[in-house]
Amino acid sequence: MEPHEGTVEDVLSRGGDVSIIDLVDALVRQAHLLRASDIHIDPTDSAVKVRVRIDGVLHEKFLLSKNIHSEIISRIKVLAWLRTDEHQAAQDGRFRIVGEGAVPIDVRVSITPTYYGENAVLRLLIDLPEQHTLGSLGFSEEDQNKIFRTVRRSDGMVLATGPTGSGKTTTLYTLIKLLNTKEVSIVTIEDPVEYAVNGITQIQIQPKTGLTFATGLRSILRQDPNIIMVGEIRDPETAGIAINTALTGHLLLSTLHTNDSASTLPRLLDMGVDPYLVASTVSLAIGQRLVRKICDNCKIAHILSESEYASLSESISLGGLRESSFFIGKGCELCDNSGYLGRVGVNEVLVVDAQVREAILTKASAAQIQKVAVEKGMTPMLQDGLNKARRGLTSVYELMRTMHE
Repeated sequence: MEPHEGTVEDVLSRGGDVSIIDLVDALVRQAHLLRASDIHIDPTDSAVKVRVRIDGVLHEKFLLSKNIHSEIISRIKVLAWLRTDEHQAAQDGRFRIVGEGAVPIDVRVSITPTYYGENAVLRLLIDLPEQHTLGSLGFSEEDQNKIFRTVRRSDGMVLATGPTGSGKTTTLYTLIKLLNTKEVSIVTIEDPVEYAVNGITQIQIQPKTGLTFATGLRSILRQDPNIIMVGEIRDPETAGIAINTALTGHLLLSTLHTNDSASTLPRLLDMGVDPYLVASTVSLAIGQRLVRKICDNCKIAHILSESEYASLSESISLGGLRESSFFIGKGCELCDNSGYLGRVGVNEVLVVDAQVREAILTKASAAQIQKVAVEKGMTPMLQDGLNKARRGLTSVYELMRTMHE
């Protein structure tokens, strides 16, 4: 699909009937240029509000006429091969559009009926995992070495944990890229397949035909894989099959929704997995968040105020950091006056060693497991974030906003 010229403003200013084809095309391409990850097209009683998510934060960008709402949704449905005559059910699809410099932009579409009509959320899949290393994702050298040692094993389970939008899938794809050689067979089962990767077998779940994470995982075992990636462990059945898969000589990578790495282990117990199975299969739990990076163009030094110091001190021992300089972004044209440009990971890597296994077997709480891991050398997520704030990668404000969400 060839890109049309012009921005959203250009399309709207042409007068006469607005070209819906050009408008949708311009929305996606302009969002791409703004480094947005998502476009929200939300109808209200009198207009259509368009917001874009940049570095994890939504910004309202356009207010469109309600008269063209149904045409915008219809155009998106046509692009994504969805039913244009269905208005009362949620639909999901995807399409590809050509952006600036002939860069292909994959767009994942979710359309849902709401009180004021159908809304659309478009996810722009442009942050290709091939561009990433563990270092660029924010992992320290020490944590990278822990991960490398673990994923080079032929069995066990590696879990990336955190809330929605914390970069878990990107971390798994980066690990898959590291492991993807001619000597191993890698099979993934995902919902949806976010990035196509050469040399691996990727399966999209299809609940309508009975292909779920659990049934797919069973069939994958007959595909003779060395390494399996499961997009997410959502239920006890998938958890049980994943654990048994890791026990039978496969390296299994997956994600789990928990607040931190230590909470991962009790969460599996809550899903009905026996403690001895969790202790003997889980090799590594990676907890992560994404924080906005300070714009290098307008970065200035910043001494903590009394309230900032007090707020941080409630969560972490600051020691002699009271007079230390941190940094903030003043805001400039380059960062759209936000003070931030791009994002970086704040991480913690919990290695399941003998002491952690013992804690799992005694059904220790997440707090107790965290304590054991820290004593064995794990850098907690908040401490990792503080280290990045001291180096000027992010601000204390952003760190506390993200960690307390």
